[in-house]
Parts: sequence; C-alpha cells; structure tokens
Amino acid sequence: MFPALETELKQQTLPDPYEDFMYHHLQYYGYFKAERGSLPNSATHQHVWKNNPRYLLSGSFGETADLIPDPLQKEKRLWPTCLSSTVHRQIEAVNRDSLMLSSPLLKSRQLLHDDLGEVNARPREPRDLFAFFSSSEPLQAPRWPIECEVIKENIHHIEWVPPQPEYFYQPTGNEKLPEIVGEEKGTVVYQLDSVPSEDSYFTSSRVGGKRGIIKELAVTLQGPEDNTLLFESRFESGNLQKAVRVNTYEYELTLRTDLYTNKHTQWFYFRVQNTRKDVTYRFTIVNLLKPKSLYTIGMKPLMYSQLDASTHSIGWRREGDEIRYYRNNTDDGQQPFYCLTWTIQFPHDQDTCFFAHFYPYTYTDLQCFLLSVANSPVQSQFCKLRTLCRSLAGNTIYLLTITNPARTPQEAAAKKAVVLTARVHPGESNGSWIMKGFLDFILSNSPDAQLLRDIFIFKVVPMLNPDGVIVGNYRCSLAGRDLNRHYKTILKESFPCIWHTRNMIKRLLEEREVLLYCDFHGHSRKNNIFLYGCNNNDRKFWLHERVFPLMLSKNAPDKFSFHSCNFKVQKCKEGTGRVVMWRMGILNSYTMESTFGGSTLGNKRDTHFTPEDLKSLGYHVCDTLLDFCDPDRTKFMQCLAELKELLQQEIHKKFNELGQDMDLEGSWSDISLSDIESSTSGSDSSLSDGLPVHLLNTADEREKPGFTVSCSPKRNTNPSQEPAPDTKPNWSRNRYPATKGGRTTAVVYPSLHIYTYP
Repeated sequence: MFPALETELKQQTLPDPYEDFMYHHLQYYGYFKAERGSLPNSATHQHVWKNNPRYLLSGSFGETADLIPDPLQKEKRLWPTCLSSTVHRQIEAVNRDSLMLSSPLLKSRQLLHDDLGEVNARPREPRDLFAFFSSSEPLQAPRWPIECEVIKENIHHIEWVPPQPEYFYQPTGNEKLPEIVGEEKGTVVYQLDSVPSEDSYFTSSRVGGKRGIIKELAVTLQGPEDNTLLFESRFESGNLQKAVRVNTYEYELTLRTDLYTNKHTQWFYFRVQNTRKDVTYRFTIVNLLKPKSLYTIGMKPLMYSQLDASTHSIGWRREGDEIRYYRNNTDDGQQPFYCLTWTIQFPHDQDTCFFAHFYPYTYTDLQCFLLSVANSPVQSQFCKLRTLCRSLAGNTIYLLTITNPARTPQEAAAKKAVVLTARVHPGESNGSWIMKGFLDFILSNSPDAQLLRDIFIFKVVPMLNPDGVIVGNYRCSLAGRDLNRHYKTILKESFPCIWHTRNMIKRLLEEREVLLYCDFHGHSRKNNIFLYGCNNNDRKFWLHERVFPLMLSKNAPDKFSFHSCNFKVQKCKEGTGRVVMWRMGILNSYTMESTFGGSTLGNKRDTHFTPEDLKSLGYHVCDTLLDFCDPDRTKFMQCLAELKELLQQEIHKKFNELGQDMDLEGSWSDISLSDIESSTSGSDSSLSDGLPVHLLNTADEREKPGFTVSCSPKRNTNPSQEPAPDTKPNWSRNRYPATKGGRTTAVVYPSLHIYTYP
C-alpha cells in the first residue's frame, strides 16, 4: 500500500523512541541545544514501553507522561521522527495525529499489526460513514483539568415524570432568614482542597483528573449514632466547594466558582449520605451572586433519593419548604453575596440523596444517547455523527448532520439548512433537555419528522461546552470566559468550539441557505420559554423575524411566551451567537431561553417544568418549522398581520406614556423598532470580561486588519407576499400528526417554496 514505507521499515532500525520523542519535543518548544547526548538516559522509561504494550503515551493535550490503558491492545501507533520526508508525508496522509511509543517500529494508525510488532501490516476496516461509536468500544471517558480530583463512582439517575403537577412554593411570610455564622462558629464537614481561581489558567487535562490517591473529604463518622451528613461533589457536573455544620441538622454551603474565575455561582449539584428521616434539615447556600432569582417567586430545589429510585422508580422531584432568597449579611467590602435557604425532610434513613439547581444532563448522558443513535440501523442512515473539534481539555465536540438522502442532485441542492446548538453555558442543562426532545422527534419515524428530513439539512451541536459541563461550571469554559461573548473570536486554540461552529456555519452559508439558527439556553430570573431575536432593518421584510416565535407561542401556548420575546440588538451582545449569525446573513437567528422554574401560562400555570415539558418544546420547534415553511402561506400572513396590529398597539402605548399624540396612519411602520422595545438586560447574559491576561498578546499578534465573520450566503430571492388586511383564518392548534404528515405526497423538492428573506 505504501512501498516507500515498507522498504524503509525493512532497512532501518529506529533509535530509542522516548529519546527521539523528547528530542523533537524540546526542539519544538525552543529548549533544544543541539546536544543529543545531553538528554537523560531513557532506559528506565524504555522498558515500560517494551514490557507493557498495553499502554500508550498520550501527549496531545499538554501531558508528558499520561499512561492510558489501550482497550484494543493490538493497535500500536508510533511518532514518525527519523524517516525520510517521503515516508513522513505518507504516514501523515494516514493520520496526522499519531503518537505512540509502544514499539521500536514505526506504524500507522490505519495499519493493524500483530502483538509482536512485526511488519505484517494489514489495512484497518473502514469506518462506517454514519457511525462515530461502536458497540464494541467503550465511550470516551471525560477529560478533566489536572487540578480536579474525581471520585471513581459512576453517578446515574433514572428519568421519571411526576404523576401530579409540581406547584410553585407559596410563601407564608413566616420563613426564617438564618444568620450566616461561617466556619468560625461551625464545623467544616466538607471542603475541596484547591480550586483553580482567576489567578491561574488551564494548562492540561487527563482522564480522571488529578493524579494520585483520591482523598476522602467528608468527615469520618464516630459511630452509628453520628448523624453528620456526608457531602460529595467530585463527580461529573458536580458543584459544591464547602459544607459547614452550624447546628445538629443545619448546614451552610459554599458553591465553587467557575474554574479559573472568581464568579458565576448559580449551578449546584451535590450528594449527601447518612440521612435521617422524620427530622427537618436546613441548607443555606451563602455565596450566590445574582440579586434576583426565581427562588423569590416560588421555584423549589430538586432532590433525588437513590432508595426511592431503586425501590419505587421515583426520580428527581421538587422539594423544600421555608424557601427564601436574600442578601447575605456579611459584608467584606467586595461584591455582595446572596443566600438561598430551604428546609427538607428526607424520606429514608441511611439514604443517598442528591440536590441540584436543575435536572442534570452530563457529557456522559449525551455520549450514551449518541451511542444509541450510532448503533441504530435505521437512525444511522440519516444521522451522521462527526467530530466538530476538540475542546481545550480534549473532549470531543460532536456535530450531527440529519437529513434524508436525496434522490437527485436537484433535491440535494434545494434543501435549506437549520442550525441548532446547546450548552454553550454549561449550567443551563434545560437547553440539553430541549435538544433531547428535538433529536428524539427528528430521528423518529413520524411522517412529520420524515418530511422535515426531506426538506432540510439539520446541523446540530448538542453540547458546545463539554469541559464546563464536566467540571460543573455555570457559565464559562476552561478559558475562564463566557463563550457566548466570543463568537467573533480569532483565537481558534483558546475558543475552539466557538471558532469551529462559526466556521462550519460560514461554509454552510456559502453552499446553501440557512433558514434558521437557534441556540438553546436557560434563564434564572424569568418563567416560561421565550426567544431573543434580531430586528430586521429591511422594511421590505419588516417583522418577519417575529413570525416564527409567534407561531411557536400558538403551538405551545402553555409553555412559550411571545410577550417575553425581545428583538433588540444591543452593543454588549455583539459577540453572542445570535447576533453574529444574524450579521452573517441568517435573518431568523435566535437564542431560546427556557426557565429553570416553570410556567405562568394556560393549564400549566404556577407549575414547575419537568424534562418532559422541555422535551415537548423540542417537538414544537419541529412542528413550528412545518408551519413556518408551509407552501400555503395563510398562517404566515395571519401571523404577520397580527404582528403589525400588536406593534401598532405598542407604539400607541409608548406615545401615551410620553404624553404625546401622533397620527400613525401611513407612517407608523417607519418608526425604529429599537426605539420602542426594551433592552434584553433582563436576560441572563453576562457582560464580556474581555480576554484572559495570558491571551491578550496572542490576540494582538493574530489580529488582522479588516477581519470579518461575514460571508456571502445563498438566499431565496422570491419577493414576499403582502398580507391580506381582512384575512384572519382560525389557527389550528391540534394538528399533529394527521394533517402535516399528509403533506408528504404534495412535496416537489426542486420547486418547493421555503419562505426566506434576502
């Protein structure tokens, strides 16, 4: 297959591979002094590789000696260091990322060898084009920063739908506000040893996090009568830094800030053991940063009992009494902290329970779901899994391409694209549950799902920030920055998921029209689900960006609030995905905000959302796409006429508030929408902190004059139809699955009119 490679392998005996690796490693980083003999004797290291072929050296993500068991044991890969340039290019053509030191012979990732390392190479079987995982291979273990201790237990929770609605907490006015006493008057029963702060930055990662023996951080019980709770949070997505026992059944909790920052405390997820039933415990989180919270208007924390899960199949449920959210009474002259306190009675003695801000959805949960898709003989035919890129820690960021195979090139060319992303903010797990609902439906055999796959190409990035999800961050990546402020970045290595996502969409726009972009988020201060969009400045297509949200509110009236939607583009939001994609040419560019709380609408009023509620929103996104792109434009025109009427009312209201009268006939549509619309400052979006100090010089060196993220997107040039003023057809709200599925036979792909804007 590679004649030059075979010839040179037979003729050449390679030197010590460890020494040669270090030779090139030091040369790359500028430490090599051209004295090969000065390198330390590597005989001690060499016997490891010769005598233990089960291990490989992984040096791709900042580690120098990370031993990882090789699950296949027969695959050996070597770093090509001493071969000719011809052979070097041939090896790189096979795989540019090869780095193995387990044999004295150079081998390729694409060639399989016997256990003795002889040159009886045979080509590897080609990968299935539609599969990323294999049922015979283990899942990729999460990679953690090397500062993080990680327990070895696998944490798993069952999914469960409460049989009755879980109503908001109703304050009585008699809730206690406990005074914060701290560890001076209490006893520390759990504390993380070291937490990377804003004074440090991410350097490297490994599977399992910190090396060495994992210490037991919880206190040691003094006997069966000791009722001290045992805390733990060193697992995937966990977040708790310290627990202080201030009374027999009362604990003060401190959350860990996002790694490499000194802020963003919101997400919590931790475990308690050694519980006692029929007694009232009080927990108080003492270092929250937001002055407003849904906990002030009835939101309850989540609790999970392992005994209930194993014996009664009961999962996460809303629990808590005497819930208060208030300002911390300790003032150290820094930023003010806020407290969340609640009481609870555990259902069992000696139980293991978990508490969380919202239903967790981890990186491992995502991988298990994608594994099931890849191993499905049906779904894998129209869902292609690929690696978009690797995160800073080396975790895979997955890209799904979902579409039915086209029968002709004309069909393929006629397909528009839809781009959906989630979890750029790792603590907003509600985005993953909406994404899960979308994927469950679009990958199903429903006639509507098949029609959508016929019409569109879906590009889906289900978890943009896996590093943050793994370590339990609320908002940031391991760069210590909010990624949703850096979509214009040129720092590919520091913000890889954002850079590659934007680049993927840019290439997509060059080949076809992108009808819609939507990034799924969570919101901690407003109930319901709503969208943030971008006002269209082209009067020819005025208000068109509001049609999809209005349709969604009609399809999900008990969950989605059009009244809470906002379309103002603020300067401080220029780096968000929504605004950057809009400026690249995607006019229907949205951020979907889903509450951590619940609904104030319809028959779900005053109840918490469950994962099933959020997954149903994923279905409604699909449902609304069919309405939005229906060749019969009746519904679209109805919504457009309704939007103009709503806007007229809003303009009248605005002028009345200002004490002014104005004849709006014939001129009202010329008023800037930004002048009458409030800002999105009520959103959960944080202001950009700029780049970390250690990246400032890098950004300056790479800044290019005239850099832009714009491109020349392909668009539909068909002019829009004007709405008939008197046309207000009834909106059918219960059509799935009969009527839409019936459209399938009427679709003619090359000529299908999918409504878009120039």
